[in-house]
Amino acid sequence: MSENWKYVVTNEELEDLFMNYCVDFTQLAKEGRYGPITGRDKEVDETILILLQKGRKNAVLLAPAGVGKTAMVIALAQKIADDDVPEYLRDARLLEVELARMAAGTSSAAEFQERFIPLCKGVAERYHNPDNPRTILFIDEIHQIMPNCEGSSYKGLSDVMKPYLTAGDLMVIGATTLDEFRMYVATDPAMDRRFQKVFLKTPDTIETYNILKSLRPGFEKHHGVTMSNNSLMLIVQLTDEHMRKRNQPDKSIITMDSSMAYHVKQNGTNQEVSLESIYYMVGRETGLNKAALHDDKKVRRIIEEVTKLEGLGYVYSV
Repeated sequence: MSENWKYVVTNEELEDLFMNYCVDFTQLAKEGRYGPITGRDKEVDETILILLQKGRKNAVLLAPAGVGKTAMVIALAQKIADDDVPEYLRDARLLEVELARMAAGTSSAAEFQERFIPLCKGVAERYHNPDNPRTILFIDEIHQIMPNCEGSSYKGLSDVMKPYLTAGDLMVIGATTLDEFRMYVATDPAMDRRFQKVFLKTPDTIETYNILKSLRPGFEKHHGVTMSNNSLMLIVQLTDEHMRKRNQPDKSIITMDSSMAYHVKQNGTNQEVSLESIYYMVGRETGLNKAALHDDKKVRRIIEEVTKLEGLGYVYSV
């Protein structure tokens, strides 16, 4: 950073705030800590376009719980780490602000804001220095910072951020559901205007199957077992049918992980995960008897479907 720029929040103070209250997604991506994120290229590109703008360069990701809002932000961090972004975002830092960590140990809103304000100010006052890489702040459940979000420990932080957003000194990505955005954020026209919406659709069966395929190697390495394509498709279809109140791909990813864990617990490693392990975990989550979940006709249909998909070289992309 240039010596000619004087900051109210020193470099050391700002780095301490980052270390104490943020997760550096880009650094973790460089370290290879995340698995591959697939099927969100379109939404990542939309977000990059928003961040490149001079005016409203703040994005809010809107989707139901479990659809993958945080995963999409990680996908953006991976692109930054791979230097696969425009020059303006090269070497940018994408940091998740963990409001729960920041609020821990505080006894009043004023004390909480004494931690939050320096972080905002420190990032904002460095924005116009051309020697600095961009800092992008990610706030999950961003509706909780609005003054009308009763019961939230973070309500009112939007008023702290608003001057910096108005001046264009912050780059923020928020995430929430569409209903919560409408209920809390959209009622404040000033905040609503400063965020451009990026909608994430729930992946369908084939898209979820391909997401599981991309994540499978990391889970297989962790558990020391293997899982076939047919088993992946079985998981997707069973969770679609019996976990209707939850969303893809989260419910399928969790079921894949837990089925592997159960199989290791019962049978050990170095083998393929059994259908019984999958039925057990789906039954455990839904209250259904695992024996009732097995259907020979369904299994045959899945084998045929997967054979057709893989035989045709079907690749899902956005």
